[in-house]
Amino acid sequence: MILVTGASGALGKLVAGRLAGRDDLVAGTRSPEPSPAGPPVRRVDFDDPASLAGGFAGVRTLLIISAGYAEDDVVIARHGAAIEAAATAGVKHVIYTSLAGSGDHLTIALPHRWTEAALAAAPFDTTVLRNGLYAEVPVGLTMMAGSGAVPGVLAAPWGRGQVSVVAREDLADVAARVVAEVQDDVAAGRRSRHAGRTYELDGVKTIGAEDVAAALADVRGVPVSYRPSPLGAVWTALAAKGVPPYQVAHAVSIFSNIGAGLLAGERTDLPGLLGVAPRPVRGLVADAVRASA
Repeated sequence: MILVTGASGALGKLVAGRLAGRDDLVAGTRSPEPSPAGPPVRRVDFDDPASLAGGFAGVRTLLIISAGYAEDDVVIARHGAAIEAAATAGVKHVIYTSLAGSGDHLTIALPHRWTEAALAAAPFDTTVLRNGLYAEVPVGLTMMAGSGAVPGVLAAPWGRGQVSVVAREDLADVAARVVAEVQDDVAAGRRSRHAGRTYELDGVKTIGAEDVAAALADVRGVPVSYRPSPLGAVWTALAAKGVPPYQVAHAVSIFSNIGAGLLAGERTDLPGLLGVAPRPVRGLVADAVRASA
């Protein structure tokens, strides 16, 4: 049996959708709502460890979608509870969606690397999918924190840096493929070729702030140029929009890493696992700008 956690979230829903034709799939979510057209649903709430025993019962292949969007100690507690419950339930193989190695200097990397270490010490096989940043992350933050005080100018703290971006749909395709292949191996009583593997899934192309400005110009129908702005202004800009403090810190970290040239991934396993060309980056940026604007 396969269980996908976070199946009501953006990535988990896509993965579950790609596996929907299987009769050994179960969707896990903290607020289950059964659907006649979908797979069976179980309550799986990482903030309620007691729910995990029943949620993981009979599961042999488990996809843990990272439970971020919280302070580090909360994320670590969630992932620790899931790993402990998986071991107790007799899960044979856990696949985890982590953060790309290019993001090692980001503040959001800490709970991911802690989780990878905890999985490596667990009594089951593991596969780590180190996902790159969705295009909407740096683009959305730029639209929120960037200054539009001067008409036709996008002022944002990217410096001259570049960042690798990837489509959530591509990451869902990879996750579904790995999960399906792992489960087929587990069901056949053999160790999967994905066991013990860590896959780097950065995007194959990078973008700069000029690309965001060009996409914004297309949306607005007027010329827009990029102007680097101070990093320190991000704290005030995002706090004024009600962004929680820990998310503001993560946003500053992303901009800081872009400006330092540390988020342009140099190696990726994405094309090989996809089997087709990744979705075009230009379209990802345009979609992210439209969604933010």
